[in-house]
Amino acid sequence: MLWTRLFLPFAGGYFLSYLYRTVNAVVGPVLSNELSLGAADLGLLTSAYFIAFGSTQLPLGLLLDRYGARRVEATLLLLAATGAAVFAGSESIGSLAVGRGLIGLGVSACLMAAFKSFSQWFPLDRQASLTGWIMTSGTLGALVASTPLNAVLQVATWREVFWGLAAITGVVSLWLFLCVPEKDVSARPQPLSELASGVRQVFVSRHFWRFASLGFAQIGGFMAVQSLWSSAWLIHVDGFSRTVAADHLAAMNAAMMVSYFLIGLLSTWLTRRGIGTVYLLGGGMSLALLTLLLIITEATEQHYLLWAAYGLFSSTGTLTYAVTAAGFPVSLSGRANTLLNLLAFLGAFSLQWGMGVLIETLEASGHSTADAHRNAFFVLFAVQAVSLAWFFFSTRLASRVPAASS
Repeated sequence: MLWTRLFLPFAGGYFLSYLYRTVNAVVGPVLSNELSLGAADLGLLTSAYFIAFGSTQLPLGLLLDRYGARRVEATLLLLAATGAAVFAGSESIGSLAVGRGLIGLGVSACLMAAFKSFSQWFPLDRQASLTGWIMTSGTLGALVASTPLNAVLQVATWREVFWGLAAITGVVSLWLFLCVPEKDVSARPQPLSELASGVRQVFVSRHFWRFASLGFAQIGGFMAVQSLWSSAWLIHVDGFSRTVAADHLAAMNAAMMVSYFLIGLLSTWLTRRGIGTVYLLGGGMSLALLTLLLIITEATEQHYLLWAAYGLFSSTGTLTYAVTAAGFPVSLSGRANTLLNLLAFLGAFSLQWGMGVLIETLEASGHSTADAHRNAFFVLFAVQAVSLAWFFFSTRLASRVPAASS
């Protein structure tokens, strides 16, 4: 009973969150053709979700502590429904960006609210499996925002799709509010001054900055590619149709589901055999970077395999949250992950918009559309390579420094 009353409504919310995050990968080309949007416009439009989402991360923890996961997420989802309706009725890039921003703000609590509620209602030994399942529900949203969404667009307009999403989001908000139980917590909510002090403590920690670059460049960069530039690459560089591009995104998102399942299944077993989470993270990020290089250089024509591998390896980036939180007391772990999440979404916003601006600038200077996309992806690769190099350097440095110095 608790599973259906608590887990399923939060899973529905996170499903929508991930669907909204990645929907422009398929809808973007349609918007571009209908509203004459350039690459920079698409980059700004899609990344408006990330900047709105990221801006809520610091106050979100305080809101969840004071008002509870049920009320906070249900209320915010109404904003997401409003944003979807604004998006559906928009005729300009400005109003589209406002709608997209409201959506990002509205779904910003979906994962963190679920984690808070799980910690209150389920024992510790069930947290890992619940995390795996909630991440799977999100990946299902990304999967729906690929081939299935493209099929819907054959019989419905993008405006009708967003009107439908607005209605569904409103229903999920009501579902959460009416069905999710609330647990009374006698502890006094933490004052804002104490919250700010904890944020500062995390922010000056060497341990936090050991992983911060991965959050910004690796996690943020993957979100930028997954939610927009993957389909642009497949269409403008590889020359595929929108339908075939959507099929590639489906393969990538299906591989992500496999990755989350394997992480939940094998990480504890590997750790007990001396292969810690940091090694899994470093190995996965290295393979993701290598796969991105193979995509950029078109080293093989196995496109489905490459994009699936890119999704599989990039999904290990979720381990960054676990290893970051592990370096802090439990009382600070939430703020550590919130700060990391903020950096990840700032990275997604900056890299997604920046790639769009670069592509448009290169096209204006005489580069072909395909070459402009290649150069933008090479810049992303370089940024991620620097971040990964810092991670390995700081990890090696940390192994030589007593833990107390962190």
